[in-house]
Amino acid sequence: MSTPAPGAAPDTTRIHNIGYRSYDGPRLGRSYARRSLFSQSLRGAYGLGRSAKSKVLPMLLFAVMCAPALISVAISVYIKADKLPMEYTQYAVYLQLVIAVYLASQAPQSVSRDLRFRTVPLYFSRPIERVDYVLAKYGAMASALFILTAAPLVIMWIGSMLAKMDFAEQAKLFGQGLVSVAVLSVLFGGIGLVMAALTPRRGFGVAAVIAVLTISYGAVSTLQGISYATENTDAIAWLGLFSPLTLIIGLQNAFLGAPASFPGEVPVGAGTGVVYLVVVLGLIAACYGILMARYRKVGL
Repeated sequence: MSTPAPGAAPDTTRIHNIGYRSYDGPRLGRSYARRSLFSQSLRGAYGLGRSAKSKVLPMLLFAVMCAPALISVAISVYIKADKLPMEYTQYAVYLQLVIAVYLASQAPQSVSRDLRFRTVPLYFSRPIERVDYVLAKYGAMASALFILTAAPLVIMWIGSMLAKMDFAEQAKLFGQGLVSVAVLSVLFGGIGLVMAALTPRRGFGVAAVIAVLTISYGAVSTLQGISYATENTDAIAWLGLFSPLTLIIGLQNAFLGAPASFPGEVPVGAGTGVVYLVVVLGLIAACYGILMARYRKVGL
């Protein structure tokens, strides 16, 4: 009896057919995968499709975001006011802390787990590519923020109609408010995702997002206050370029009819407003580029 050669399969080797069949159905392609990832990420930003525990914080923050709008509408309807007590463009500025907490809690949830559990290469295997992943995640985060910030404005506009305020004026102010929160959502969404994507640890991502949004705003506001106190008012508008929130404040003051909110009610002129617009667009493009570079590194 001859012995098998080293490395040769033994005589007992068998090939078993366990019933797997090839897939002959339609291939939905990258666009479907991108839409699915966008939808899943957007739903996840509000805890939909996740555990009940995951729904508590985003839904609570959404309720907190809408509560002042409901109260202001109730007061306006009751006293039959001819204008709302709060400007559409100022609403997100007043509730900036709620927006920061929401972004800090949901941006890491959107991207950090994929990095932590090393599932990003699975996304990029086929058919989705890096640009699809980044666009889907960026779009979902910006959309989630827009829902959070636009819903109170819708409540205020409906309330203005119930109070029988001037339709044309309220529609104009409502449109300006929507443009403002749309820009805010895209800018803040990009910043939040960049901070969260730099680390797979969710806790670090939360801290980084809050630090970037709140510390920068506090520092710029302090410097603006010092400039106003020392009568150096020309520097106030330019200092606003160094914080995401003051960028939005200056932009809407320059182009969206919002009242001046900087110390001393120093306005942002049209020329300075163009600089604000360029910086905002540059930051959005930079966030997209950083995310692409980040996932080029971790996805290959």
